[in-house]
Amino acid sequence: MRSATSTARQSPLTFLLKGLAALLGVILLGALAPAAAQARPADAEAAETGLHISNGRLLEGNGNDFVMRGVNHAHTWYPGETQSLADIKAFGANTVRVVLSDGHRWTRNGPEEVAGIVDDCKTNRLICVLEVHDTTGYGEDAAAGTLDHAADYWISLKDVLAGEEDYVIINIGNEPWGNTDPAGWTAPTTAAVQKLRGAGFAHTIMVDAPNWGQDWQGVMRANAQAVYDADTTGNLIFSIHMYSVYSTAQAITDYLNAFVDAGLPLVIGEFGGPADQWGDPDEDTMMAAAEQLDLGYLAWSWSGNTDPILDLAIDFDPSRLSSWGERIFHGADGIAQTSQEATVFGGGGDPDDTQAPTAPGTPTASAVTATSATLSWPAATDNVAIAGYDVVRVSGATETAAASSTTTSATVAGLTADTAYVFAVYARDTAGNRSARSATVSVTTDGSGPTPGAGCSVGYRVIGEWPGGFQGEITIRNTGTTVINGWNLAFAFANGQTVSNMWGGTPTQSGSAVSVAPAGYTASIGVNSSVTIGFTGTRNTTNTAPTAFTLSGSTCTTV
Repeated sequence: MRSATSTARQSPLTFLLKGLAALLGVILLGALAPAAAQARPADAEAAETGLHISNGRLLEGNGNDFVMRGVNHAHTWYPGETQSLADIKAFGANTVRVVLSDGHRWTRNGPEEVAGIVDDCKTNRLICVLEVHDTTGYGEDAAAGTLDHAADYWISLKDVLAGEEDYVIINIGNEPWGNTDPAGWTAPTTAAVQKLRGAGFAHTIMVDAPNWGQDWQGVMRANAQAVYDADTTGNLIFSIHMYSVYSTAQAITDYLNAFVDAGLPLVIGEFGGPADQWGDPDEDTMMAAAEQLDLGYLAWSWSGNTDPILDLAIDFDPSRLSSWGERIFHGADGIAQTSQEATVFGGGGDPDDTQAPTAPGTPTASAVTATSATLSWPAATDNVAIAGYDVVRVSGATETAAASSTTTSATVAGLTADTAYVFAVYARDTAGNRSARSATVSVTTDGSGPTPGAGCSVGYRVIGEWPGGFQGEITIRNTGTTVINGWNLAFAFANGQTVSNMWGGTPTQSGSAVSVAPAGYTASIGVNSSVTIGFTGTRNTTNTAPTAFTLSGSTCTTV
């Protein structure tokens, strides 16, 4: 979850409120001088048996380029959520970053437990990035632990991590320095890396930036070369966390390109997209730039945040993706569209595979509502393996990405009532080859949508407020006798409030009037069932709740 200082995620039992205002609008300081791509030292050959760095790139043991596409999972606070890795994999991820504790701040995850996590990653064909979260905000947060303590923890796990270099990356400590004297980050980071190397670790090591991971003062950017050179193996990758400090395309591309131009390996180890009271991260540029530069990214986070705005899945339920989850897994440059499984698991991502899949069969439409439609199609075939499918909207010679899926069906949401659409499907294989386009299917959305009448009720509540902003929640209940398939919720604010970001629906606002179309996973409301949408917004001094709601034109009772 986010803390107000850094957007660093911490225990779900703690939500730290600290000012981030000083961070906003700051131009990143420091720069990496362009340099030739960094070759690995000659004495690092042993590390090539697993994941390793060469010429600024993360490679597998066989030399295949590996680009992380995955999410973070808060294991240490939710150790009982054992299905999560399988669910994450089902959406196409190739990597998961797993939150652990070294015992300084939270309950220690011991050797047997960590061995089980690694086995779970391997069973689900996921590269496993293991991180210690206790270091978060050291120097500013008095409860945080040191990188040296984290390094000792990794050494205590050496017996279960040895031999897992093909599958495991060690992220020494999460966001290991706050905003107080961030220049202090360099020496302990270097010392922790060298301590692990001295203990015989050959794994690729990941190091996070100071400034709660966001490096807004440029300390990691300016000192990355020196830290990298201090690692005798050369198997070191830097991790930047991108939240509200990175609200502009310029800030994002400048930072990422500085490392690429210097030949230094970098991954976006955490990032968020939903706007909050500290700013509006530009996740579209983060994901597009990562894809263009072949850099990895790991979204925060699967589920369990104190502030659910950053939950990809609501309550760890893969059938209830938030709008943030839909964006990460199925949106442009998202995981389903760009992820390639590590070749160590066999069959995927073969650089010599240039044969495209066959075209998928002709799609058919079902469950067509005023705002959504479900498409299904016969599977494509491939000489190696199908990785996923991309649904496109076709308009003459123009195609627009509409949805992505790892199965042979997808729901396209956010459509306009009484409108004709044409869709088609492409298949992708594990090497990234794309098929020819399928035949098209024409779909016309419902012109009126449901008429629930008195069969609906709406509950509205404010979850929290801060100066100039707030978080709200709307629950829509079907009190009628038939299932509602597709809906449009309308209401009006009384005090000039505006919706900044929403999950569970897509808002449109004109003045005080707000209308909301459902997300794919909230479009259907069963009898006596409900769906919940959440949002963040701006407010003035007064924040009166709306008093009247209509669903597809019919008045609902207010509860």
